[in-house]
Amino acid sequence: MKYEEFVKLVKDLPVIDTELLFSGVSNPSGIKVQISRWHKSGKLIQLKRGVYLLAEPFVKVEALASHVASVLKQPSYISLEKSLEFHGLIPEAVKVYTCVTTKRAGRFINPAGDFDFRHIQRSLFWGYESVNNKQQTAFMATAEKALLDMFYLKNINVTLDYLEELRLQNVENINIDRLFEYAKRFKKPSMLKYARTIEKYVNDYKSGEKIL
Repeated sequence: MKYEEFVKLVKDLPVIDTELLFSGVSNPSGIKVQISRWHKSGKLIQLKRGVYLLAEPFVKVEALASHVASVLKQPSYISLEKSLEFHGLIPEAVKVYTCVTTKRAGRFINPAGDFDFRHIQRSLFWGYESVNNKQQTAFMATAEKALLDMFYLKNINVTLDYLEELRLQNVENINIDRLFEYAKRFKKPSMLKYARTIEKYVNDYKSGEKIL
């Protein structure tokens, strides 16, 4: 296959997953050798083994980092601080895309961004939704699950002072009923305790005791 033919084949794909692309090819070894050569010559940008972007000037669809995250490790979803930023709960821009996966933990730093994958047991892999932007799909934790994932995976002792330091904003958008529903599914008393702390923090804000 010539490079021009390859470009025509993948030009509408933001991210090229060669395993998926050639899943129906009986003997893809020859194409994989060519892909390796195109990568070495700068015609393809490698994000990890088997996952690439087209290099300039052949790019037709610019890959969004949130979509790249969903391709780098499957299954996974974006959570923790990056999800809190997405939902408008923290003011800072977060550079690292922290993701939750049932696969092995790992980190990928590549031209598309910085992606940190945290392992979580299969029984806690829920509480996310698909998000579409520019016809690219990403998987994002709900605001409530992002908070609980962060407390759980970072082993944080959640207090009102900690929530002040986190500089939570727009807390009226936190669904308290969903927060408690999710906290119960962790089957850990500490998570219910943290949910109650968040509930108090939100209620204090709504009553005017806190100005965020």
